[in-house]
Amino acid sequence: MEERLETSKHRIYITGKSGYESLNPVLVFILAVACGATVANLYWAQPLLDTIANAFHSSTTAAGMIVTFTQLGYAVGLLFLVPLGDLFERKRLIISILLLTALSLIVASFSTTLHLFIIASLIIGVTSVVAQILVPFAATLAKDHERGKVVGQVMSGLLIGILLARTLAGFISEFAGWRAVFGFAALLIVIQVIVLAKYLPRYKMELKLNYPGLLLSVWELVKTERVLRVRSVYGALVFANFSVLWTSLTFLLAGPSYKFSDALIGLFGLVGAAGAFSANMAGRWADKGLSNKSTIAFLSINLVAFLLMILGTKELIPLVIGIVVLDAGVQGTHITNQSEIYKVRPDARSRITTAYMTTYFIGGAIGSATSATTYEAFGWVGVCFLGTGFALMAILFWFFEQFVLNRK
Repeated sequence: MEERLETSKHRIYITGKSGYESLNPVLVFILAVACGATVANLYWAQPLLDTIANAFHSSTTAAGMIVTFTQLGYAVGLLFLVPLGDLFERKRLIISILLLTALSLIVASFSTTLHLFIIASLIIGVTSVVAQILVPFAATLAKDHERGKVVGQVMSGLLIGILLARTLAGFISEFAGWRAVFGFAALLIVIQVIVLAKYLPRYKMELKLNYPGLLLSVWELVKTERVLRVRSVYGALVFANFSVLWTSLTFLLAGPSYKFSDALIGLFGLVGAAGAFSANMAGRWADKGLSNKSTIAFLSINLVAFLLMILGTKELIPLVIGIVVLDAGVQGTHITNQSEIYKVRPDARSRITTAYMTTYFIGGAIGSATSATTYEAFGWVGVCFLGTGFALMAILFWFFEQFVLNRK
């Protein structure tokens, strides 16, 4: 049975039950796992950068371009693919894009040159935006009073996927080689296609827009919605923090100070588990109207984390504590941002996601590119000062928002 849910600006078509009834705990779990499996593709390579650099006889700066191009690809996908979630039937769109993801992962696994691997990484980034089609999907199906909680639960799955990707990548590389990591990732995506084909409800909004008009409407949302603009700035700066850490951390841990193997480096992904817990907490705080206070708290945590990690050049304990603190701060800010922007325009959540996440990953690409260059020139201490700079910029922007923008 096809049912219509009417709103002021569009019609939504969902097979079976209404949207609110369709979002049961099983579907939330499936969406969370799918998000985790998909976004993991952005992070498989991170603990392997030193190994890949050695395999292709390249510099750390060149290997760092793997992360940069993956994130730039993700930004391209966010800009040109995610808005289609407001235009096309989402189930078919999601499955089609995931099949392209699996193909690009296979290409990465069989790459014979670093240039080919980077091209495959770019396509992996473009197609892995499925996670950002699924998150607004969950937000749309959720009831108003539990939207923050649902987004937090789905994002927790996404964050766990990020953490496990690094850990699994390290272990698989250690025992089967780095190429096997990307073969495993391709298999994981194929399994997700099968599960989503069976359980994901069909969903479509009827919008009287063509594709160019859809893309232009993203810019219109940015111009008209101040909350979206403000939260996009926070997002870009905190993800720059995140990328500054994880791009250069591999080089530090594989270098002369620690000489860790791929498996040990991968275990550091689990150190960031605090991010998954802070995601749930941030979502619940947002439902209670505490987003403003939680934002400055999470931003301050990011600053403290990099100050701690300055000692991490040779001291493991402050490095580990700093990673835990930073992941909690970054993910807490991110979930708070998403909870706020999804309140703005219920009829345009995919396009809102596009605007927010595009700036988010542009910030990440800037962070990863400057991190690799900074590490090569100034070492780990230079990387920590770079991260401190991004954290200070975010805090200063919060004060600008409070005492300038909010008084206009």
